Amino acid sequence: MESSQTKQIFILSGQSNMAGRGGVTKHHKWDGVVPQECQPNPTAILRFSATRHWEEAREPLHSDIDTKKVCGVGPGMSFANAVRERVGVVGLVPCAVGGTAIKEWARGEQLYESMVMRAKESVKGGGEIRGLLWYQGESDTSHQHDAEAYQGNMEKLIGNVRQDLGLPSLPIIQVAIASGDEKYIEKVREAQFKISLPSVVCIDAKGLPLKEDNLHLTTEAQVKLGHMLADAYLTNFAPPQILPPHP
Repeated sequence: MESSQTKQIFILSGQSNMAGRGGVTKHHKWDGVVPQECQPNPTAILRFSATRHWEEAREPLHSDIDTKKVCGVGPGMSFANAVRERVGVVGLVPCAVGGTAIKEWARGEQLYESMVMRAKESVKGGGEIRGLLWYQGESDTSHQHDAEAYQGNMEKLIGNVRQDLGLPSLPIIQVAIASGDEKYIEKVREAQFKISLPSVVCIDAKGLPLKEDNLHLTTEAQVKLGHMLADAYLTNFAPPQILPPHP
């Protein structure tokens, strides 16, 4: 499925809160509830499938990518609906996989290489990669070494992705985690806020409602997060709005 307009492509990556667990019950079933803000738009929001072709984007966006768990609502669709009027046709490239630590996203590791390959394939039919939305870190909150290494690992990942995609100033919007092991959650959050590379913005998920597992964002929280990601993109990176001339 292709659109005549150039796609503005966004990579969605990280772990389960990016893949989306909104509406997934404790019996590991998705309730199927799609909020208004996450509704599909067949001409304006497309998704790059696991088999690497463009199709209409709809929830759950990661169902064929994060296949070992049940996926529900994530932030991707509410983000896309919030930016599409400004940017045009939105292409989403889901890459997030639940329960993954940052070292599994190092260059040479399968998750990283798959993300880069999917990103490169996504532009072959036309389109431009406009940003990487990253929500990960919960898996790095249990051990002091992982938490202490987080900033360096994340900075390396950003440099590697930009180099491997040939996009030296690719916008990165990372989400500071809202949940995880209490032992080192603050250390990981601190690392996320300390990254001060050009064209990297951090938004904070802390305070967004969590499900009863105290780990995953609720559907409503995911909608809100998508809007926060959209605001961060539109404020920091989107081309300025061209207003129509006065009659």
